[in-house]
Amino acid sequence: MSEFKPILAIETSEKLCSAAIMLAENDFIEFSIQRKNIHSEKLMDMITILFDNSLVKLNEIAHIAVSIGPGSFTGLRIGLSVAKGLAYGTELPIVPVPNFDALALQISNNLKLNDKIVIANKANMNELYVGRYKVTENYFEQTDDTSLQNLEEFSNSLNEDDNLFGNYLQKKSLNITASPSAINVAKWSYIFGKDLVTYDHEFLEPNYLKKFIAKVKK
Repeated sequence: MSEFKPILAIETSEKLCSAAIMLAENDFIEFSIQRKNIHSEKLMDMITILFDNSLVKLNEIAHIAVSIGPGSFTGLRIGLSVAKGLAYGTELPIVPVPNFDALALQISNNLKLNDKIVIANKANMNELYVGRYKVTENYFEQTDDTSLQNLEEFSNSLNEDDNLFGNYLQKKSLNITASPSAINVAKWSYIFGKDLVTYDHEFLEPNYLKKFIAKVKK
């Protein structure tokens, strides 16, 4: 078996700003801040602290795992820009991680076999990003493609046995976890991301699932 190389992971798809270095399969160091609009200000400082405390150097890691979407337009751009900047300077590969998949991996550890997972995050006032999964013996499987749904369509599709997560109706739900921690982004890249490793950084773009329309003041 080849020697494990550390993985740097970045998660900025929602309010959570999280970075981690996965040192081994069950060993990691992580720094997370749950606060709105601090990604651009804090992310690089967090990564610097991680390297200082882990005694790992950037050129010693296997790859950079970064959440690719869906989620916040600004947050995803910041996370991917930082990942690209670090990768360009050291010729490291990047693994783009679907953050709903990484969140399903995180959630599946606390649910039973065949339990259903529904992740629903707000895209805007009238639409949601929705992902559906089922817990399996091999972590989880996705039962429907992650998609953009309007509120009425989503409400009508919910079943009694769905375990709902995300920031949709968070006042009525205890499962308000809207994004994975960075260590689960790293774990997803390690378990599932081997075919996604890329050195073509310039072609990587966030998966927004919807077009960004800038608002113009009249």
